[in-house]
Amino acid sequence: MAKPDFRIDHTMLRVKDLEKSLHFYVNVLGMKVLRQNEYPNGRFTNTFVGYQDEDAGTSLELTYNWDQEEPYDRGNGWGHIALKVSDVYATSEYLKTHGVEFTKEPSPMKGGTRVIAFIKDPDGYPIELNEPISG
Repeated sequence: MAKPDFRIDHTMLRVKDLEKSLHFYVNVLGMKVLRQNEYPNGRFTNTFVGYQDEDAGTSLELTYNWDQEEPYDRGNGWGHIALKVSDVYATSEYLKTHGVEFTKEPSPMKGGTRVIAFIKDPDGYPIELNEPISG
């Protein structure tokens, strides 16, 4: 039997304020809303965002639970989302003009040559910025 053709489809994050999260991912990071569905019986909204159509690339599912009052606990097992950018330093300057919080300023990766930085989304989820590996 042949191995199925797996690929990463999406990652899901629970968000406290959908409008704030959409502003961050769409207006600041440049993703587009791919689809949005409301589920009144379940009292939640799912919004898929990404840089490519869902059939062409990986997307991010933002789940907004209508009755969630407390911030979510991100746990200690999950790591981060990673975005590839052509220039981490220039991207960081752009993000700073939008008030994005950095948890690690851009610099070469410890023990490596790749340049990385870490930022937070409105719910505190960590996002790594990294440059393509050269040569």
